[in-house]
Amino acid sequence: MTRLVQERGELTIDVAGPAIVDLTQQVGEWLTKMRARDGLLTAFLRHASASLTIQENADPKVRADLLDALEKLAPEASAFRGDADGRDDWPAHVKSMLTSVSLSIPVFERTMALGQWQGLLLIEHRRRVTPRTVLLHFIGSCG
Repeated sequence: MTRLVQERGELTIDVAGPAIVDLTQQVGEWLTKMRARDGLLTAFLRHASASLTIQENADPKVRADLLDALEKLAPEASAFRGDADGRDDWPAHVKSMLTSVSLSIPVFERTMALGQWQGLLLIEHRRRVTPRTVLLHFIGSCG
């Protein structure tokens, strides 16, 4: 029997950055566990110096290229006034602003409706090991 539900969950990931972490499988398992069928998934990152993106996920070299591109846009060598928390802090905030902390992903037939090469990725912009929390919210049918 199909029913309309709202479900929420949370992932905590320890990230040694800068790095890109693939969350696709973990989020997919969360959807499977709750028997999500069709609806909308929202992923929200509760941090200002990391971000989420949907991007190429087939070739690991692409992740390194994406990190390099973000570093060129907001290099640590830049003179940011707010460096009390480290030289990587404000460049991390700029990189987060350029990407996103919240994503909405349609779920069709029990699967995130991502393209063939796409994955749900967490981007860590800081250099230190930091636990990051991703809140998940699903609204739709289950069964």
